[in-house]
Amino acid sequence: MALLSLLDVSHAFGGPPVLDHVNFQVNSGERVCLLGRNGAGKSTLMKLIVGEIKSDTGQVFRQPGAHFARLVQEVPADLTGSVHDIVSAGLRSASAHEEDWEREVRLEDLINHVGLDSQAEFSALSGGLKRRVLLAQALASQPDLLLLDEPTNHLDLASILWLEEFLLQEKIGLFFVTHDRAFLKKLATRIVELDRGIITNWDCDYDTFLVRRQDRLEAEERTQALADKKLAQEEEWIRRGVRAQRSRATARINQLHVLRADRRARRATIGNVNMRVNEAIPSGMKVVDVEKMTFAYPNGKLLVKDFTTTIIRGDKIGLIGPNGAGKTTLIKLLLGQLAPTSGNIKHGTNLEVVYYDQLRAQIEDDKTVADNIANGNTHVTIEGRTRHVISYLQDFLFTADRARTPARVLSGGERNRLLLARLFTKPANVLVLDEPTNDLDVETLDLLEDLLVEFPGTVLIVSHDREFLDEVVTSSFVFEGDGVIGDYVGGYTDWQHDKQKQAIAAAKGNARPVEGAGAKVKNSGNGAGAAPKAKKLSGKEQKELETLPAKIEALEQEQAQLTARLADPAFYKKEPQKFAEVKSRLDVLEREHAVAFTRWEQLEALRGPE
Repeated sequence: MALLSLLDVSHAFGGPPVLDHVNFQVNSGERVCLLGRNGAGKSTLMKLIVGEIKSDTGQVFRQPGAHFARLVQEVPADLTGSVHDIVSAGLRSASAHEEDWEREVRLEDLINHVGLDSQAEFSALSGGLKRRVLLAQALASQPDLLLLDEPTNHLDLASILWLEEFLLQEKIGLFFVTHDRAFLKKLATRIVELDRGIITNWDCDYDTFLVRRQDRLEAEERTQALADKKLAQEEEWIRRGVRAQRSRATARINQLHVLRADRRARRATIGNVNMRVNEAIPSGMKVVDVEKMTFAYPNGKLLVKDFTTTIIRGDKIGLIGPNGAGKTTLIKLLLGQLAPTSGNIKHGTNLEVVYYDQLRAQIEDDKTVADNIANGNTHVTIEGRTRHVISYLQDFLFTADRARTPARVLSGGERNRLLLARLFTKPANVLVLDEPTNDLDVETLDLLEDLLVEFPGTVLIVSHDREFLDEVVTSSFVFEGDGVIGDYVGGYTDWQHDKQKQAIAAAKGNARPVEGAGAKVKNSGNGAGAAPKAKKLSGKEQKELETLPAKIEALEQEQAQLTARLADPAFYKKEPQKFAEVKSRLDVLEREHAVAFTRWEQLEALRGPE
């Protein structure tokens, strides 16, 4: 039975409609994931569903007696009180089937279940813990449909894993927006996409969705290209003057009007961000050398204990650990912004560091988007070339009008893109990214992954996005408690596999790291020296390596075909005008083959022997 139905719903904010005659429903027990580009209208749709705003046209039907609860994307700045008071505010009026003491017990169980102190003051909590309080508040109402807008933002891995299992066990109806692809794959029973005001249902898993959507977009491009060609032909016909019979000419003119109207009404797909790092001169081979580093606060709280490692140019390192474990502190130690309590840190030469702050504190809300980039100037310098700031911002999907608006009106995804645009104006050979994936749509996220994998410098990433870590990083620093930081080869999945292998070994009475497991250096707090630096391909690099042999073979086959054509005397008699074209294509193929073969050799060398 449908919990929710939208019938011919439209809604706009002065421009093209964000919802354009939408028909859609969610059934009881479904877990529906809503995908769409930043600014497509996903949050607007959620507000319509829960009744916070009314649609311009159409109707929203909710099952009588059904209760909907929504977890908002941003934490309210003015919310105060104890955790208990805030969570209890989510309780609905007393039910005849539940006594007051039963409600109180259920409330305390829920607060304990999400790992919170019921007497803690909300305003004193970290951003991640505040999100957990708001989640508990939404769950306290026992909703029939729970709407989650980016629920994993600012949650650590343990909280995300708990949330996944909790939502699966509770069997609550879900309608959620997320950039976390692992979270999506685990929970979603159905995917819907909001694109240019239209909702499309994709009754399949996420990987199949990506393939089918790409096929649909390519088919749409072909259809539009044919329509544009037909329109151009008809425009040329009418410019030459109408010579056909009146009835035939009238029909053709009417068809031309239809073609023009269709072309005007067409909404182009949102483009992709065109981001590039402004690369500085390479750093020295050793970026940071750490020996027996310990750090503790004056109150005695120990964050890092006897940590030893060496970071080499080109390393892509993920920092994994719960909120408050000290990930940001470790970054400041590695960058020399904090001094260790004991131990030694040596920095390499020619370091040019760019720091991406998860709190977006580098963005000045009272300045326009353009002034946040150029500080009042009209041009910026990117890779030695001067560009107009508006043109540069268009690479990050900001229109000219949007570039002149104050930064405070930007959405979370837009603020994220603005910070990336700001940082990439600065030359860098070391990128430090603290939660870079929050609020980014999956298309931009995929482009960011590609950029980081191809970046020749060093990357340090704090992230709770498991798939992002797997795709990008080649090693991980894992906060394991009591100041111990494990140094592992690979990303999140590799770390999990290594933990399983070590647990099996320990169960068999052998607590040493298992041969072939991912442990590169397992710092146990005894200050043991670092083992030789191990390497592992990131997920993106592994996929690239798998596709390169077929690409090289295809290039070689085309080279052989063109070489045979040039060697055939009949070619010069039958198609002499094609010689320059074939020779030019052959030159291009030779360059592409050289690049592909060199890249294959590089990746094979990184992978090493099996």
